[in-house]
Amino acid sequence: MYKKRLTPAIVKLVCAALALAVALFFFYKAVPPIVKSLDVDWSGGKPGFFASVMLGLYTFLYGDNIDSLAAADDGYGVHLFACIVFVVIAIALLVLGLRELKGTNSFNRMADKSGIEIKKEKRPTIADFFKKVWSAILGFFKAIGDEFKDIWLTFVNGDWKTKVSYLVMGFGCIARGQILRGLLFLLFEIVFIGYMIFWGASWISKLPLDMTKLSGATQEYSEIYDSYVTTYHDNTFKILLYGVLTIFFIIGFIYTWRLNVKQNKIAEGIIKSGKKLKSGKDDLRSMVDDQFHKTLLALPLLGILVFTVMPIVFMILVAFTNYSGTNDGVSNLFTWVGLDNFNELLSWKSADGAQSYAATFGEILAWTLMWAFFATFTNYFLGMLVAIAINKKGIRLKKVWRTILVLTIAIPQFISLLYVSKMFAKNGIVNGFLMDLGWIKKAIDFWGDTRNNGLMARVLVIIINIWIGIPYLMLIATGILMNIPADLYESAKIDGATGWQQYSKITLPYMMFIMGPYLLTSFTGNMNNFNVIYLLTGGNPLNTAASSTGIAVGHTDLLITWLFKIATGSGNKYYQASVIGILVFVIIAIITLIVYSMLPSVKNEEDFQ
Repeated sequence: MYKKRLTPAIVKLVCAALALAVALFFFYKAVPPIVKSLDVDWSGGKPGFFASVMLGLYTFLYGDNIDSLAAADDGYGVHLFACIVFVVIAIALLVLGLRELKGTNSFNRMADKSGIEIKKEKRPTIADFFKKVWSAILGFFKAIGDEFKDIWLTFVNGDWKTKVSYLVMGFGCIARGQILRGLLFLLFEIVFIGYMIFWGASWISKLPLDMTKLSGATQEYSEIYDSYVTTYHDNTFKILLYGVLTIFFIIGFIYTWRLNVKQNKIAEGIIKSGKKLKSGKDDLRSMVDDQFHKTLLALPLLGILVFTVMPIVFMILVAFTNYSGTNDGVSNLFTWVGLDNFNELLSWKSADGAQSYAATFGEILAWTLMWAFFATFTNYFLGMLVAIAINKKGIRLKKVWRTILVLTIAIPQFISLLYVSKMFAKNGIVNGFLMDLGWIKKAIDFWGDTRNNGLMARVLVIIINIWIGIPYLMLIATGILMNIPADLYESAKIDGATGWQQYSKITLPYMMFIMGPYLLTSFTGNMNNFNVIYLLTGGNPLNTAASSTGIAVGHTDLLITWLFKIATGSGNKYYQASVIGILVFVIIAIITLIVYSMLPSVKNEEDFQ
């Protein structure tokens, strides 16, 4: 008889323990700056209750040396916040683990008592995942082997027209009366050969970027100007760019050549069966009939290849060079450096004792994830609550309230953000208003306060983002709420369900099912939300320790704004920006793949059909 295993519950409990351990680590790191920030004279006087508790914790964790507090970091906000986040995660995993453990035990007891044979539901495991990966790899190489086998058999078994087509593309089509198709194949081959002879071979030969064979800008004497002038020779930027384009052209030629071979094989088969081959008119008619979908997709696919895929490949290759403002590829050539850029960014060691790139990257990544989490879910839940409040029976002027909220969408976002940024400046409206009321004596530096790792600026950008994002979520949630069957709420009321129970059991599951994919895309979008951060704060307040890497880094900088500063700042370190872009892509891809597989919309798609 099948019984449920306890492994999933145990895994959740172990993960809860690990999350709690991480929370304790962050709390351990937060204690010294908290004690330091209390501003208590420890040598004399009696500290308050909270100060005494924190002093006791510090003494227990670090010993009796109070003098070491001088070397402690001034900010504890990030550590304390991370501690709270991991405590919440630990509690959530603990609750889920205990519930699953209880449910598993109840299921097994019921199975023992009933004696009914219950079939085991096959669940995917990590081993199944690696089996699929291995099968995919084997399938890939098998497909390549099958292609080579088919090419060889087509040549051996084909007629002389097919054999000639292996060298002269389109010859078989022209010889069999398919003039238009054959001329297109032949024209493509002529263009490819001409390009490779005059340009392509040269770009490919220079692609290794061998500095012993290339020369940059030199000063040469000009008899015309009777002085030395700058003469430009090789350009490694063009070499890399056109080298990539040539590689794509070669791949396209190989694919077209293979298509030419297939066409000859198909044409031979049609002739042997006694059928008539398609003429040029038939091909043109087919392009707007049964093959019309290919005609429509041809231009968009070409655009994606040229304007998306090629730039991504170029950006990835730049990460393995020393391309920068100094080595711009024209006056000073750049070359391949292998994995040196990745080693520099991911190394925790710094030659001059300053904060390393890895520490800066980790710090900015932590804030980016926190920002994405709060920017996504505060807007989601508050936007949903606003939509529920407006849609509630008895609320008057519903269209007016929706119109007021939509007005924030109608105004261009960059105008609103720049205006709000000036409002919270030291000489802005907010400080002036608070000083006029007598609530403060001097202006608050909202965007420049570095205490607690810029906690004030970070909280403020999250709050302002709520103001920007709620109208969008309100409109989306309104449409979904109107589609929830009213009978569900009526039945719940008859059964005595409270308002919270109706929300948690009906509204929220329905909303989560519909908006799960949107939340995922919103989270990844907020990780790359350049506008809000850059236009509001510009990344400020300045993070002095992180800025020791040579680029001005702020406490509110996201990975995307840091990347922008690296690419446009002093030195224009394009290679480093490319490395960060690759790492951001990897992080977002991992998060997306994991969360997407857990979404109710994917796991239980049939539940709401």
